[in-house]
Amino acid sequence: MDGFSGGNNRQRNVLGGLLIPCSSDPMTGFYRNGCCDTGPEDMGMHTVCAVMTDAFLDFSRSAGNDLSTPRPEFGFPGLKAGDQWCLCAARWEQARQAGAAPHVVLAATNMATLNVCDLDHLKSLAIDYDKGDTNP
Repeated sequence: MDGFSGGNNRQRNVLGGLLIPCSSDPMTGFYRNGCCDTGPEDMGMHTVCAVMTDAFLDFSRSAGNDLSTPRPEFGFPGLKAGDQWCLCAARWEQARQAGAAPHVVLAATNMATLNVCDLDHLKSLAIDYDKGDTNP
């Protein structure tokens, strides 16, 4: 799955709909366009739209990726709990296995994520999915 299954050069989300923006404040995405778009240049596959938590930010820092500290030289404001950010799919999966995964926005999470993360795992932590709904 490459994220482009919808044609028209529009990427799709994990539920099969058109990918919606994740965040413009802070501006996120590998391409800094607010969406969790991906492409050949995105070696880290920044495709999971996640809602930051203190637990995840601590986990990420301990795993060698400090997302909390501002890095103005890279135009990075630093993240805080509640911010939405396009995470690397492998980092989200690593955090899930460690019990520290943040919530996700399925409609803004790229279909390409399913190459790394299980849809049921994503749904279990989704803020935009009714867990009682039996439809995808």
